[in-house]
Amino acid sequence: MALTGRAALLAALGSLPVGIWDPSWTGILAVNAPLAVACACDFALAAPVRRLGLARSGDTSVRLGETADVTLTITNPSGRPLRAHIRDAWPPSSWQPGTETAASRHRVTVPAGERRRLTTRLRPTRRGDRRADRVTVRSYGPLGLLSRQGTHKVPWTVRVLPPFTSRKHLPAKLARLRELDGRTSVLTRGEGTEFDSLREYVPGDDTRSIDWRATARQSAVAVRTWRPERDRHILLVLDTGRTSAGRVGDAPRLDASLDAALLLAALASRAGDRVDLLAYDRRVRALVQGRAAGDLLPSLVNAMATLEPELIETDARGLTATALRTAPRHSLIVLLTTLDAAPIEEGLLPVLPQLTQRHTVLLASVADPHIARMATAHGNTDSVYEAAAAAQAQSERHRTADQLRRHGVTVVDATPEELAPALADAYLALKTTGRL
Repeated sequence: MALTGRAALLAALGSLPVGIWDPSWTGILAVNAPLAVACACDFALAAPVRRLGLARSGDTSVRLGETADVTLTITNPSGRPLRAHIRDAWPPSSWQPGTETAASRHRVTVPAGERRRLTTRLRPTRRGDRRADRVTVRSYGPLGLLSRQGTHKVPWTVRVLPPFTSRKHLPAKLARLRELDGRTSVLTRGEGTEFDSLREYVPGDDTRSIDWRATARQSAVAVRTWRPERDRHILLVLDTGRTSAGRVGDAPRLDASLDAALLLAALASRAGDRVDLLAYDRRVRALVQGRAAGDLLPSLVNAMATLEPELIETDARGLTATALRTAPRHSLIVLLTTLDAAPIEEGLLPVLPQLTQRHTVLLASVADPHIARMATAHGNTDSVYEAAAAAQAQSERHRTADQLRRHGVTVVDATPEELAPALADAYLALKTTGRL
């Protein structure tokens, strides 16, 4: 089997007589003229790298956890065939750990005047924009003894969107919404409901819903049916300050908040309500307003994709003022933030009346399931101390939640897996009682 590249060169050098070895390339080639000629010819026959044409195409967005294919088209305008090793460099978070080498390196042969396509498959591990780095091309001659190498900048960006794992709960929540909307026999009435239609009384109906005037005009007892009002305004406020960077499991708290916000937005838009988004810490990080129902979710996931927790304390006064400017009329303001005592008592509580006197406020917070497991630990001294610390942490959260409730705030405190459906249930409960 013929040897190529480094193996052929080492074999040739190993055949030299002892004592003639010169460590410099000049000495090597001087004592072995045939090898020098072969290397020179091989280098001359390698296709030039700088003249190559490179272009990209393919996916520009992908959900976190899924794969994206980006195609690199290589055009060889020279009169020599291109035999090359290609490295298509991307940020390390573009692949699962340990798979970068296999995914980013390619071998290709491009005949003179032709083109070939290479596909790099990305599987990002983080949200945000993944931008392509340089493409490195190493072009070999037919013998593989020497090569030409060069790099090209071929820009491309793949936006990694939130995974929206809570969408699996959407069918069940929509079924409950249809019940509230008067499409089944479960009907409700409250301040935030509007008259829908009349129907015949059946045992079990609320007698307060009987329409006596309509009953007097017909032989059967008629009752009014009601449905929740539509076209209400909902403002989702994401706290992107330092508390959102705390990790619960393998992800920061902010990721669970994003997932819960997406489920609530999908549900509310189906209910006929208008949904806006505000992400804030000490300045506005994202703002989505005035989107139609069909364009709402794409706009939200695109805005959320690049959000990252900022390691700064959230300015509660600035957040409140911005929320009031964004929602000038009565709205449901959903704060996705922390229930830690210090940020709430020192930051939010002093300015909370500005929100509650004009709006309905719902606060959702991510709870750490590890705290609940610690609270039940027992068996040795360390476990007892852990259980005591967990009980104290839970007690502080409950006390903070009670303070918020006394100000008229609805509080949802749930683990990352349960936060999204719990927030959706709280929204439906507000619809049911007519508080929205």
